Amino acid sequence: MASQERISVHNLADLKNTSDDAIPNYLNSLKFKQDHRLIDTRLALGYSAFAIAAACFLWDYKFGFESTKYYTAAAVAIYTLLNAALTYWIGFVEKGTVYQGTAPDGSKISIATSTKKNVPVYNIKITVTPKNGKPETIELARSFTEWFDVQGHFIARPFQTIFATSVPLIAKADPKRAQAAAPASDFANVDTDVLEAIAASGTTSTGAEASSSSKKSKRRKA
Repeated sequence: MASQERISVHNLADLKNTSDDAIPNYLNSLKFKQDHRLIDTRLALGYSAFAIAAACFLWDYKFGFESTKYYTAAAVAIYTLLNAALTYWIGFVEKGTVYQGTAPDGSKISIATSTKKNVPVYNIKITVTPKNGKPETIELARSFTEWFDVQGHFIARPFQTIFATSVPLIAKADPKRAQAAAPASDFANVDTDVLEAIAASGTTSTGAEASSSSKKSKRRKA
């Protein structure tokens, strides 16, 4: 189903930002628990710099430059340091990360996205760290036309399907999406780990249905 909101399909920043916002919405709906530490740190640095600038303006306005020039010099130095820290944090710590969280089974997942100037391709780097294992990285490059229509509406289903059919951890949490996207004739082209996740989920579901059916049969006999 397409969203009611429309964006310009010629604005690469809007395409990326809308797609970035859709990732937390999808994963959180699958019971992933989002980790907000990266964004919280960025906000803390940004608001601290703003608070220093506002305080500097207020005391200069109230007491004049001469009586506050040493405080102003100190404030400028602190402001510069905070902005340098913010720039470093965004460029070298976040590195385009739009989502960090924990899957229902305890595995960690981190998703970073990027685009290149004037190239309408969404580059996705997904790092999955099993509860007791080494990190695994999956890299995807998909055209925005796969989930935006010509009017600029975002269509959630194909976007979510890309993740469900490419990342075993997400396929395990959303087997219906992963399975529906891969008809029987196309299973040979699907990632092996994704197939295993679908099969494992199907086994669990079948077991539950069999148990339920057995209970109903016993009640009828009684």
